[in-house]
Amino acid sequence: MGKFKVNSDKEAELAKRMEKLGIRESELDEHFIKGSGPGGQKINKTSSCVYIKHLPTGIEVKCQAGRSQALNRFLARRELCEILEQEILGKKSATQQAQEKIRRQKRRKSRRQRDKMVQDKFARASIKSGRKRVSSRDE
Repeated sequence: MGKFKVNSDKEAELAKRMEKLGIRESELDEHFIKGSGPGGQKINKTSSCVYIKHLPTGIEVKCQAGRSQALNRFLARRELCEILEQEILGKKSATQQAQEKIRRQKRRKSRRQRDKMVQDKFARASIKSGRKRVSSRDE
């Protein structure tokens, strides 16, 4: 366990990723603040929420996903890397791709798509009905 209290492999992977993107710890302005939302007394007392600002780009990340400050520090840095990769490389992150997939699935189908789906269901039902046991009435 290193500085973030996560698996050493994950910590090494994050370090490589940050180095590849040119993010140095000296360029990060990090503050610990009290979180918001559900959690009651624990959330109101502890400063486990992490706020990171990348000084060269001005990108800000706020993370309070975990209960511990160390885990939130790790997650905030990982989120910062994802945002910078998206900006630099121009490709969408896995979370954005998942959100877009859900949005496409929820989108209402057009009338033509619905009609085709009903026709396909009817065709499949007729194929399956041909598999029924043949009844013999002359027994």
